[in-house]
Amino acid sequence: MKEKEKSGFWIGLALLAAFIGWTFLIQTVDVQAIGPNVTTVGFAAFNGWFHQMTGVHMTLYTVTDWLGLVPIFICMGFGCLGLSQWIRRKNMLRVDLDILLLGVYYILVIFGYLFFEMVPVNYRPVLIDGILEASYPSSTTLLVLSVMPTLTLQMNRRCQHPKLRRAANAFAVLFSAFMVFGRLIAGVHWATDIVGSVMLSGGLFNLYRASVCIVTARRKEETNGIQ
Repeated sequence: MKEKEKSGFWIGLALLAAFIGWTFLIQTVDVQAIGPNVTTVGFAAFNGWFHQMTGVHMTLYTVTDWLGLVPIFICMGFGCLGLSQWIRRKNMLRVDLDILLLGVYYILVIFGYLFFEMVPVNYRPVLIDGILEASYPSSTTLLVLSVMPTLTLQMNRRCQHPKLRRAANAFAVLFSAFMVFGRLIAGVHWATDIVGSVMLSGGLFNLYRASVCIVTARRKEETNGIQ
């Protein structure tokens, strides 16, 4: 495993470890009942201060909620790419390895989302349509920061047009920044929920990227060996 691949792998593991530690701290440090329906949250002094400072902006929440469909469409696009390769090549194992790994990666992201929906760490600072929903980690932030970097990675690997690559990269960065900042100041999550999503998505993506680098390097070695 080369140095670049090693660094990406260890960064991913470090971020996942940081996420686990952060999750533990949220449940143990300065836990107070400051949420609706007397729900508790960790880092209560900071979270309460930040929430009062930003307030609640339901229009921004609605906009970012609907824009959460963008990464879902991107996932569907790569799913269609993998399916088309499977049909043309008549063997799932002949689908490009980075696309197969991408499918596994997306499944892990979905699993993370479902797990924290079933096992809530804390709840939102506001009721949504009168319902108290799980809030940690921010699912929209997790989805955006897990999927948009894969758009950049795949475009850089597959697209032959520099301008199109740059446009896709710029879109991914600007869209991600808007969604994270928008979710942060919309007031529908505690600030620590956003931090948790950044750690989890960063860890998962770095492991995916390192895996792609590893299989690509091995494939090149095998090809060169055959030649």
